Amino acid sequence: MQHAYKPTLYEQLANLPEGLTGEILNGQLHAQPRPTGPHAHAETELGIDIGSAYGRGRGGPGGWWIIIEPEIHFITDVEVTVPDLAGWRKERMPQIPAGHRFEVVPDWICEILSPSTESKDRHIKMPLYAHYGVAYAWLVDPMQRRLQAYALEANKWRLLAEAAGNDVLAVAPFEALKLELSNLWS
Repeated sequence: MQHAYKPTLYEQLANLPEGLTGEILNGQLHAQPRPTGPHAHAETELGIDIGSAYGRGRGGPGGWWIIIEPEIHFITDVEVTVPDLAGWRKERMPQIPAGHRFEVVPDWICEILSPSTESKDRHIKMPLYAHYGVAYAWLVDPMQRRLQAYALEANKWRLLAEAAGNDVLAVAPFEALKLELSNLWS
């Protein structure tokens, strides 16, 4: 009797239909559709603002890679996240990987919350990011028009700042940038 081949979780992730993004979190495959307009707008604006100042050094210090939706392999093909944005100091990751697997732990991640992903982002992904030593995490909620910035201290998240609406924010790790939150909301 032959046993039916059972694809690995990563093979299942790689074979998701077009339009779905997959992650392997705590040994489970999670899939979600592409983001809504407000989510995509906030992600784009953050990528532009932070990427210009910290990626290119325009109006900021440079020295970072800022990547939209990288596939981060904390454990290759076993623990895989796709944050909305992630950043690495270039001294820690001198080059962007040639393939699609990012295996260096980011220095910063940002998750853009939506009603369908907020619980997963807060209660599954944030503890994973802490476990693997991501130094900074931002949660952005375009519906509530709010940004929360966290720093990892003693393996726990400490809230650094919370801003909303039309506030202007300068917070670690991008404190040289005065981020106008009004630009994030469509």
